[in-house]
Amino acid sequence: MGGTHLKGDAELSSALRGELVEGLRAAGELTDPRWRRAFAEVPRELFVPVYYVGVVGGYQRLSGDDPDPLRHESWLVGAYADEPLATHVRDGELISSSSQPSLMAKMLAALNVQDGHTVLEIGTGTGYNAALLAHRLGDGKVTTVDLGPELTGPARAHLAEAGFHPEVVTGDGAYGCPWRAPFDRILATCAITRVPPAWLAQTRHDGLVLAPLATGLIALRVKDATHAEGRFLRTPAFFVPLRGGAPAPVPRVRGLPRRLLQSDRFRFLLALTAGALDPGDAHQLWRGLGRPGRERYGISVAGDAQWSWLDHPDGPYRWPLGAPGPRGAGVSPGAA
Repeated sequence: MGGTHLKGDAELSSALRGELVEGLRAAGELTDPRWRRAFAEVPRELFVPVYYVGVVGGYQRLSGDDPDPLRHESWLVGAYADEPLATHVRDGELISSSSQPSLMAKMLAALNVQDGHTVLEIGTGTGYNAALLAHRLGDGKVTTVDLGPELTGPARAHLAEAGFHPEVVTGDGAYGCPWRAPFDRILATCAITRVPPAWLAQTRHDGLVLAPLATGLIALRVKDATHAEGRFLRTPAFFVPLRGGAPAPVPRVRGLPRRLLQSDRFRFLLALTAGALDPGDAHQLWRGLGRPGRERYGISVAGDAQWSWLDHPDGPYRWPLGAPGPRGAGVSPGAA
């Protein structure tokens, strides 16, 4: 397994994977035995040879090639914590991470893949999620895209070391991967403010697009190349933004009680309607409608129009999504 592993790692890794799977099962995740096998058999540590944990003033580096046995073991044990792991930090800014395993399990379950389905993953990151998909569906059914070779190169190597060879593409994920389309499912592991048109155009009729938006996860059922609709899942989701896309507007919240801003449900509404609904009006609406959770909200796409809504797409509570992003027809091919 290369220079990042010491004698005894394989046994400890297997035990840690078993503990992770049992912990996820106890929390109500991994109800599908095929996903349980994937989490139990794909070694996460191969995808995070180096990661960073937050400390006062920045990040601490943990590495599999640390010669100190105790620090090495801490790296391996940390790789199986149910926590997101920062894997690329540039000038103090997080640019890539390995998502929290329990959130990955929720997203993979919500994707509702079937044997034979093809999946496009937007945001390769470490390659771990692509490995789980390839374990479940097979290499030829999985395409994964990330913006730079500094991410896709190592991810491709991690995947190969773990025995997986999905299509790894270097390019702007907002443009999808048209030469591999159409896809049955598109899964984004980076936050968006609008649904890129290319994603719908590259998804089969009645396919599914699952993406983080406004600290939630939207599951869009695709009607055709320009129309889709769906609701948010209940679970919160916080991801690195899709690079190249427009940043989410930051709502001004002066004058609102601090305790109100500690409400995850209210903060979700602020994020979803940022730029379209005054925070004070949002507060009145939220209270008047019974403090709704994420699952009562949805997104509709009809051509160039995209809007969020509460309870019903044609109801009285609708707000336009952020500024349009790229329409693009393609991405640059992956590095060799």
